[in-house]
Amino acid sequence: MAMQMILKKNINLCKSLSLTHFSCSSFFTTSASTTTDNNSHNLHLPPFDYEPQPYKGPLAHEIFTKRNKFLGPSLFHYYQKPLNIVEGKMQYLFDENGRRYLDAFAGIVTVSCGHCHPEVLNAIMEQSKLLQHATTIYLHHAIADFAESLASKMPGNLKVVYFVNSGSEANELAMLMARLYTGNLGMISLRNAYHGGSSSTIGLTALNTWKYPIPEGEIHHVMNPDPYRGVFGSDASSYAKDVQDHIDYGTSGKVAGFIAETIQGVGGTVELAPGYLKLVYDIVHKAGGVCIADEVQTGFGRTGSHYWGFETQGVIPDIVTMAKGIGNGLPLGAVVTTPEIASVLAQKIQFNTFGGNPVCSAGGLAVLRVIDKEKRQSHCADVGSHLLEGLRSLMQKHDIIGDVRGRGLMVGVEFVTDRKKKTPAKAETAVMFEKLRELGILIGKGGLHGNAFRIKPPMCFSKDDADFVVDALDYAISKL
Repeated sequence: MAMQMILKKNINLCKSLSLTHFSCSSFFTTSASTTTDNNSHNLHLPPFDYEPQPYKGPLAHEIFTKRNKFLGPSLFHYYQKPLNIVEGKMQYLFDENGRRYLDAFAGIVTVSCGHCHPEVLNAIMEQSKLLQHATTIYLHHAIADFAESLASKMPGNLKVVYFVNSGSEANELAMLMARLYTGNLGMISLRNAYHGGSSSTIGLTALNTWKYPIPEGEIHHVMNPDPYRGVFGSDASSYAKDVQDHIDYGTSGKVAGFIAETIQGVGGTVELAPGYLKLVYDIVHKAGGVCIADEVQTGFGRTGSHYWGFETQGVIPDIVTMAKGIGNGLPLGAVVTTPEIASVLAQKIQFNTFGGNPVCSAGGLAVLRVIDKEKRQSHCADVGSHLLEGLRSLMQKHDIIGDVRGRGLMVGVEFVTDRKKKTPAKAETAVMFEKLRELGILIGKGGLHGNAFRIKPPMCFSKDDADFVVDALDYAISKL
């Protein structure tokens, strides 16, 4: 109760703490909680040989005023005093005052190679000098080269690529493909999943903080195979039986498709019970449906052990969706499927004005090459294991840490006030969130109650960075 009173005093008029984020209506009043006390700890960011340019643009309060006036009220921001981020380099960001922050969230798991990676930037700039835009009604080598390279990364017969602009668009197109190909309407997704915020993908999403009260169509949300909070623990077969029950009792017996993230991102970095997808894919196929893997956050080597998240479950999907890390910050997404499934779209015109834009295609191809050249997948495995080891050592020290999970550089830390009851530590998580920002770490939050930290940095994140995160979290918990 005392902690909640402190939080209320510090944060002022915040939105509900049950959200995966919070924002404040007033943030210009400086308080002790928004000022770093450099004498209270011996924590320092790892050395980084880079000097940001002097910033001469509008300041945070000016931007905030303009944003409130001209942008939609649904926009939210992190932190009591929102940051004006003006420059980025690899795994670091800089604010208007030139202060450096360790980006442990990668622009919501989007920056794969690193902020302003020189090879990606060069590809974008060189293409921009020649041709910024031409749609697929004309020929251009960039989109074909990119599609070829991306298809080479896919297993089985996943060889046909459609380019779009975002993960929501990719999942919407995948759902359209599933329904057209099977002739069925019903879609199945997992509770606690996030698959987008468009009017169609909101139906697939199963976190109420992201859903508007609109018709969602034929969509069924099955039990989440969460090894930590799920009623069956890591028993994949029991969760799979729930899918079969939904098909038997809640549908005609036939479905269009099943979609799942291998590690749920917005839901708080929740890895599915081992073996779950193999069982469910078989059930869905028998019901006439296709299986879709949402790789928007888990793809491109981030998990370390595999290039694609679905490979950790030993399956090959019928359709794969991707975005975020595919472009290192470019508005880029893709759907990859088999020639047979792709052919159903030929009955009408399926066209995306910006899908496969020359600049995005050139940048996306550069991203794939950098990931290979710099061996980012193995790097994620190595650094991620080091990070998880450090976080699990903290779990032995602090009872507030209920679970440490994930793989590679897709890591989650869930906080609870009672380990047995697994009661979400909502207020405490919010306080630690602010404390890490004071210490120079920008991190993500997730889960229905916003009580899980999402550590998903650019894939150039180092062991020194990982150690700093662990030490800073240790300090932040100790200050509770």
